[in-house]
Amino acid sequence: MRQHATVREVAADTGLSIATVSRVLNGQANVAPRTREVVLEAVGRLGGQGQRLRADLGAVYIRCPYLLDEYFGPMVSSVVETVELHGMTAILNAGRAARGSGALSVLPGRQGVGGGILILPPESGPELERLRDRGFAFVVLDPRTPPPRDIVAVSAAHTTGARTVMSHLVQLGHRRIGIVAGPRDWLVTDARMTGYVAALADVGVLPSPDLLRFVDEPTVEQGYDAACALLDQPGRPTAVVGFNDKIAVGALRAARERGLRVPEELSIAGFDDTTVSQATDPMLTTVRQPLAELGRMAVTMLIRMVQRHDLDARHVELATDLVVRGSTAAPPR
Repeated sequence: MRQHATVREVAADTGLSIATVSRVLNGQANVAPRTREVVLEAVGRLGGQGQRLRADLGAVYIRCPYLLDEYFGPMVSSVVETVELHGMTAILNAGRAARGSGALSVLPGRQGVGGGILILPPESGPELERLRDRGFAFVVLDPRTPPPRDIVAVSAAHTTGARTVMSHLVQLGHRRIGIVAGPRDWLVTDARMTGYVAALADVGVLPSPDLLRFVDEPTVEQGYDAACALLDQPGRPTAVVGFNDKIAVGALRAARERGLRVPEELSIAGFDDTTVSQATDPMLTTVRQPLAELGRMAVTMLIRMVQRHDLDARHVELATDLVVRGSTAAPPR
């Protein structure tokens, strides 16, 4: 008889969900008496111990050093829900206060913490390597800088998504397309720029430097400022692609102030498909990132690491989808 069983094995043995098994093992009251008996009997038969099952991984430290807005909020919620679904405890450190220097150095010695999910960590590759070398298991979710090859990372297919939205505009007939890119030192900015340029190259167009702007923070305000600079120059663009939906909202405001009708006189597209993309008039054409699925995948990868499973792929990208709405159309004649 095995010494320990996992929550997943008990769920498979009983035919119950992992969530139900977790509720029993955590002593929650919203479980039928017979269900509780079935789970506990299976635990004894499989050689598991309730405390061992709950602590199969230990607490999961989740760090998101940003405001939990419409982008990070769904991602973090998904991570927490998935962690708890597996019967583990989530420790969340979020907001700008989580950016403090040395925040990661104390993790390896933190009692009861068995692994971590680091969301868009600002630390460099060597800093992440030092954390790995100290034996702490973690997954980088939405990496900000290029992760070392042997560090597990989960992200969206940014290059493909950017190429898709740019191809959409090109197929509509746009050739003079303004790009409001993200921070220059972010990995995702490079990935999306690759996609934008590739779609333009397909029709023999080279991106013009006067149609490119970078922002320090992908906010509505900075998107507005960048769009104003693009629209006020001679030979303004017929379309603007924003680094994210917030940038696109700023571009909508800049267009409205200049009396430009969207999409009749100017097309605007975003990225992420957050809730704000459907709160504009017109609603935004954008690229949907699977934010919740990214969180679930990160937790799955972490559990596999801790359980010593072989990982054939350490850098995982999830597919994106183009969502066409009313903010894009053919350019004016």
